[in-house]
Amino acid sequence: MPAACPRASRATHEGGTPVYLSTIDHPHAGDDTPTPSRRKALFLLTGNVFALGAVSLVTDISSEMMTAILPVYLVVGLHLSPAVYGVVDGTYTGATALLRLVGGYIADSTRRRKLIAGLGYGLSAVAKLGLLAAGSAVGAIGAVIAIDRTGKGLRTAPRDALITLSTPQQLYGRAFGVHRTMDTIGAFTGPLVALGILAATAQSYDAVFVASFCIAAFGVLILVLFVRDHHDEQPPTGTISPSALGGLIAMAPVRRLVLAACLAGMVTIGDGFVYLLLQHREHLSVSWFPLLAVGTNLSYLLLATPLGMLADKIGRLKVVLVGYTALVLVYLLLFGPFGGTALLLMVLALYGLFYAATDGILMALAGPVLPESLRTTGIALIQTGQALSYLVSSVMFGLAWTVWGPADASRVAAVLVAVAVLVIGLLLRGIPATNTAGSAGDVAEEHA
Repeated sequence: MPAACPRASRATHEGGTPVYLSTIDHPHAGDDTPTPSRRKALFLLTGNVFALGAVSLVTDISSEMMTAILPVYLVVGLHLSPAVYGVVDGTYTGATALLRLVGGYIADSTRRRKLIAGLGYGLSAVAKLGLLAAGSAVGAIGAVIAIDRTGKGLRTAPRDALITLSTPQQLYGRAFGVHRTMDTIGAFTGPLVALGILAATAQSYDAVFVASFCIAAFGVLILVLFVRDHHDEQPPTGTISPSALGGLIAMAPVRRLVLAACLAGMVTIGDGFVYLLLQHREHLSVSWFPLLAVGTNLSYLLLATPLGMLADKIGRLKVVLVGYTALVLVYLLLFGPFGGTALLLMVLALYGLFYAATDGILMALAGPVLPESLRTTGIALIQTGQALSYLVSSVMFGLAWTVWGPADASRVAAVLVAVAVLVIGLLLRGIPATNTAGSAGDVAEEHA
């Protein structure tokens, strides 16, 4: 599966003190926080948001060097069937999904969110070296992918929780939009770096693997040096017990968010399938395949921050629903009435719009309804539900492609997403944009 300027300062703190890259503000949680002007809003984001964005930017360069070529390598190079590829693709995202919940719980219990995120980033970096030994063995490639996704499973929820804990609630959309924009700069750059290395080394994939590891290690270094953990001003008494998870599920807004995330994951097919369908429809050369991800990421890059700001202005749910409507159009266009360059440009632009409108903004919706003491666990719960549903979706779409053919499978997927848009709209209607009267914290304390 996400603003480009380095974060040197945040203008000034409330008292006039400059705020530097390594500084975290402790934003007010109440609704009485004055809303900043549109011009100043971007600069009111803390340095921690930009530091985390820089980590994701570098890490995504490393990750996308690998993943941009993986689908065509497995299906075209190793001749896997769409059904088998669906299992591999689902495993890539869903098999380690429960680790998101484990990582989130540990991060909340220890209050060491940066440490847990760092372990995840480090594990993914080491996994890059495993590809050197994997060769063309599908089982070995699968094992390396599992290690890499284990790292992602550990780091995602603590990272997103740090973003929310370092940002005023009325700026969550902007914060996630900026972070995802920086993340997508890396995703946009990664395939180009991989293609450049392959061209310079006579198609040496080992050179790509080594370069990917070095870049990932640099991302871990940025995390260690510049990201600051969030420490509660008044540390909570006692420890967080496993029953706190039940307390989260008992909260109606959290329960609705988890159900919406599961439904969203269930109707979303993987990027690899979308690009393979485009390659199949347009008979693209294998050498052009990695550039499909570049096109999507360029659209995402241009739209993530503006859509995050728009979400804060008109409502986050409206932007999420627009994103899933764009996904319906993507699936329909894959076997629509026209093709050629116009099809490629339109599909990639809409696909980038889908990600820009849903990726960070769903987490921005979750932030205000989750108690601070369980913020990471709550985000991990939502992400786990979505990832496990995605695992089922990938397997089912691979089977549908094999049995019905790619055109019918795509059209069925479009219909399912259209239905999901309506249901998600009903589930998330009325989700508050800011924390309400401390009720979330009260529920958390009862189960702590």
